[in-house]
Amino acid sequence: MKCIFGETIYTGKLVVSNRYLVFDGTRIVGLSKTAKGDLAGEFNVITPAFIDAHSHIGLARSGEPSGEGEANDQFDSILTLTDALDSVQMDDKAFKDAVESGVLYSCVVPGSGNIIGGQSAVIRNFGRDSSAALIGRAGLKAAFGYNPMSTRRWKGQRPTTRMGAVSILRGKLDEVRRKDRRWREAKGAKKADISFTAEDDVLRDLLSGKLRLRAHVHKIDDIAALLRLADDFKLSLTVEHAMDVHQIEIFMKLKKRKIPVVYGPVDSFAYKVELKHEDWRNIRHLIASGVDFGLMTDHPVTLARQLFLQTRWFVRSGMSKQAAIELVSRRNARILGIDRQLGTLARGKWASFVCWSGDPFSMVNFPQAVYGEGELLYSD
Repeated sequence: MKCIFGETIYTGKLVVSNRYLVFDGTRIVGLSKTAKGDLAGEFNVITPAFIDAHSHIGLARSGEPSGEGEANDQFDSILTLTDALDSVQMDDKAFKDAVESGVLYSCVVPGSGNIIGGQSAVIRNFGRDSSAALIGRAGLKAAFGYNPMSTRRWKGQRPTTRMGAVSILRGKLDEVRRKDRRWREAKGAKKADISFTAEDDVLRDLLSGKLRLRAHVHKIDDIAALLRLADDFKLSLTVEHAMDVHQIEIFMKLKKRKIPVVYGPVDSFAYKVELKHEDWRNIRHLIASGVDFGLMTDHPVTLARQLFLQTRWFVRSGMSKQAAIELVSRRNARILGIDRQLGTLARGKWASFVCWSGDPFSMVNFPQAVYGEGELLYSD
């Protein structure tokens, strides 16, 4: 058993002072007023490990030419069987940089060039290899808006407009829904006459609500189109990005429908027309709406190591320090479905946390020690 003393501990739910964080092996035992086991260190601040809710880390790799990146496969516009994990390379230097900044976990998703890009993978940024890194799944990546219509030179059936992209997806979903309905209505041996491909099975899971659609979308009207599609097919989804949303009403609609937003990246350059309303002040609409939201880096659009740095905009917009830390720990964990293991410093959670010698919100301090599931991963 080990313990670490913290003058201030952000647990992911509240703030406590002058306590020992006690852990045994890979798990947290709890907080104590007295030291238990071996004292591993004393720090000004302890926070939960940070979680990046949307990233292409390990796909678009540090130090490699852009032509070697694997965020998108270009062989068709709807790819349900592609798995981001199959392209992750754990020797990407960005993983080391992320860990040293306290970002220990990432949800890696395919890029947004395809209407459906493939399966997500929630991983340890310190995994020995991609299999050891995997801890969960968080849905099927899709894209709305400009990106799918910009890939007309790629292979397969490609749209040239927003309505074209939505029509391709609508047609595919309707095809699988009709086939599934025929199968359910068939009697006895006639069921065997209706066969489903592996690609169909993924879309059946999407239509049944077993699988969540992670929808890349920036603009208000593109979100409106996404919601129409979700209503028609009863889809479970998250809105990813939403950086051009400059009015509160669409966020309020998402709150009413209980659709989470994975927001960001807030420190990137507005490099295309559909980001013309991008502004840090939009964060105030996001907060005021009450919608459930987390935060992403969209690495390499902004670097994974900068995840916590981005919370400064939320503090500037009125969020407390505790709430800002929750944003990149507890709230991201809940949205990704890994909150049983991560997100807070509660008893039984994985012993993954970050130790600081000063106030992390000073933005000049860096982690002094980083623990991942009980193992010291980094010490300055």
